[in-house]
Amino acid sequence: MDQPGKTFLCISNFFKGNAFLIALKKQGNRVFLITSEKLKDKPWAFEYIDEVFYMPGQDLDWDLDLLMKGVGGLMKNHKIEAIIALDDYDVEKATFLRENLRIAGMGQTTGRFFRDKLAMRIKAKDSGIKVPSFAALFNDEDINQFADQVPAPWVLKPRSEASAHGIIKVENKEDLWKNIDELGENRLYYLVEQFKPGNVYHADGLMLDGKNIFCAVSQYLSTPMEISQGGGIFRSANLKYGSDDEKAIKKANADIMKAFGMKAGATHTEFIKSKETGEIYFLETSSRVGGAHLAEMVEAATNVNLWAEWAKIEDAKAKNLKYQLPKITKHYAGILLTLSKDEHPDLSTFDDEEVYFRVPLAYHAGLIVKSKEKKRVMELLDSYAIRFAQDLSTVANAPELKKFH
Repeated sequence: MDQPGKTFLCISNFFKGNAFLIALKKQGNRVFLITSEKLKDKPWAFEYIDEVFYMPGQDLDWDLDLLMKGVGGLMKNHKIEAIIALDDYDVEKATFLRENLRIAGMGQTTGRFFRDKLAMRIKAKDSGIKVPSFAALFNDEDINQFADQVPAPWVLKPRSEASAHGIIKVENKEDLWKNIDELGENRLYYLVEQFKPGNVYHADGLMLDGKNIFCAVSQYLSTPMEISQGGGIFRSANLKYGSDDEKAIKKANADIMKAFGMKAGATHTEFIKSKETGEIYFLETSSRVGGAHLAEMVEAATNVNLWAEWAKIEDAKAKNLKYQLPKITKHYAGILLTLSKDEHPDLSTFDDEEVYFRVPLAYHAGLIVKSKEKKRVMELLDSYAIRFAQDLSTVANAPELKKFH
């Protein structure tokens, strides 16, 4: 006998997650979406959404009291089974609503481990997980002690920004204090961390009942920090299956999820392998699907659509049904993505049979390639990167951070 549909409230301040909304609706559920007014004209999957509600203001300007009252009004006629945050910046909103409206799911304390980089580092360190040396910017004596004991270079990181946005690299104590002074009162929302050269990896996973049921491990060939600081071409590719690095990252990812109390949903976690020692260090995590079209890259390699499977996990939880992963393949895939000089760049000359996906973003040029051979993926990423740099790529200045979570 089919289970009756449940009601899900999804929140997104960014245009993303259509695959999640579609999959949730296809399971026979009622799907509500709350997003920003600025995203009203985006091509949401409206035919799979029962109703869309628009919040005034942009991400940081959402009035949480107004949001709660609006959701409270919705609950008069609808029993909301779950509240889903589709983007990093929505985690606080979702945990705030769950706590106040007593709806099951991740609460505000656990939510901080997936948004606040300082909370992440303290929790990881307390749990015996390796992290680069760090310090909060609350106390001058602690900062001086850090600078005197931990070799430079260091990075100043916003505690609650997504990806590498807003990171400042400094080479000495004088520059460190110069930047801290320029932050003024906003120093509270930053931390300082030792910069460790090395390869950066990301683990994209699915959790159910507190266990990693799926995890794909990939390496950034150009890191998000490098791109945000100097522009260029973002590249990533999944690791060789069964390799020592893949096994080490999977174990570290499982340790993080256990320590942070992640129960169910999608996760995107980043690690660095020290160039000096070969040790794996935790960098940051999030309770979401990775951005920059990494989900499509993971799907190309594994046949697992992270958005759709996350939706099916939420559906199974709400209905007390057993969730079953789709059959996993072991192909290799890679992505390259860059800002483009043209609004709709012509990628028709990139016509190798391994081309799996073309990124449909204005003023971006992006491709995902797929092959049974990792060597072929790397060859294509290298040759395409040269052509992108010569013919397509451009650089835009990163916006100055003016508001903080």
